[in-house]
Amino acid sequence: MDTDHLWPEPLRRMPDGTVKQINPYSGTSVWTVPGRGNRPIASGLPAPGPIDPAMEGRHCAFCEGRYFDTPPEKSRLVADPDGWHLLRGLTANRIEDSVAQFRRIPNLFEIVAYDYWRLNYGFEPGSEARERHDHYLSTDLGRKHVDQMIRTRAMAGGMSEAQWAALTPQDKAQRAMSFFAGTHDVIVARRHFVDGASTTDQLAASGSLTPDEHAAYLRFTVDALRSLYDANRYARYVAVFQNWLRPAGASFDHLHKQLVAVDERSVRTEHELRRLRDNLNLYNEFAVDYAARQNLIVAENPYAVAFAGFGHRYPSLEVYSKSEFARPWEQPSDDLRGFSDLLHACHAATGAAVPSNEEWHYQPPDVDLPMPLRTVLKWRVSTLAGFEGGTKIYLNTIDPWHLRDRVVGALFELREQGRIAPDIRIATECACRPNSLKYNPLLH
Repeated sequence: MDTDHLWPEPLRRMPDGTVKQINPYSGTSVWTVPGRGNRPIASGLPAPGPIDPAMEGRHCAFCEGRYFDTPPEKSRLVADPDGWHLLRGLTANRIEDSVAQFRRIPNLFEIVAYDYWRLNYGFEPGSEARERHDHYLSTDLGRKHVDQMIRTRAMAGGMSEAQWAALTPQDKAQRAMSFFAGTHDVIVARRHFVDGASTTDQLAASGSLTPDEHAAYLRFTVDALRSLYDANRYARYVAVFQNWLRPAGASFDHLHKQLVAVDERSVRTEHELRRLRDNLNLYNEFAVDYAARQNLIVAENPYAVAFAGFGHRYPSLEVYSKSEFARPWEQPSDDLRGFSDLLHACHAATGAAVPSNEEWHYQPPDVDLPMPLRTVLKWRVSTLAGFEGGTKIYLNTIDPWHLRDRVVGALFELREQGRIAPDIRIATECACRPNSLKYNPLLH
């Protein structure tokens, strides 16, 4: 049954200038009232001050000089004149032998804990996790590091010194396994500040990376995504997201992504699947094609398209992959690189001062309906309050057309400066034909 006719127009401009938005997947109602779209955006960066040279490499627990302040890493990316190299399962004695451009580490404070899977599903670590565990604990330094991480987590959870002293070796061994078989990982970038920074507000954000660095960051994240599914058959979905700056939920003002496995599909995914079953061309018709007709496209390349989103609680940029492969780990390298370049450009146009959330959406392994890889980059520039809670009408301070104008102007400057990929077409340069997304095999 075709239910698309039951959904209201996604965008309506009222005679007074109010813009009413409806999210085409969830039905979320968003209003933008006139006069607020051009106001300055407050910076989410810390107050500027001199950087203490004595703290070089040690500004926070994610920095390169504090490798042992985080749980044992699962893998790292290093760079040399020959290119990028992936290193897996280093022992503690080898951790400081190289500089990681990106590290994959377990989250010390998991959202969905290892015990959740163990106690609810009888989950047992696979051979790879056990081998990494045994390899890491084969050295005195490794054992000392793991013991310190167990203690840090236990004390943060309220354990007393007496309770810690009473833990048996078996208790500690059970707790240690979460660092090797857990399913909440963090992808941490090397830089805390941009190269050559002199003040504390010069933080290194996604847009501060080069296009090549951002592509490596994204590929490394996709590798982690795939491996989490491989390691836990009970995981139905792995959420991928990035919180940039503390107002957007970041624990550290240091660039990182997170991956969290859960045992059910997201509410957002379930909403989309209900509509997708009635219209397999949903994402073309109600996202990219609609955005093109509303002149909301901000940039495009042969592999992806970006536009000012609508129906979001915050001003949002959406990047859709054009790949015929819906799951990111199945995409060819060129498809992922093109997608990364456009996402990187959106981050660069947003700027490091804007708190933001990057949310990934893609086709889960147990879904056979076509769902393209896409990200939503949300600018956390307002605070939800009582009006939204009572009415479920959300006030978004910047309408999609004002957002487009801000971003397009920034993209032209960035391209001229050589800071984004040179093959990106901007705004009116975009072709963006109808049904440009190739994820749906029924269309080809």
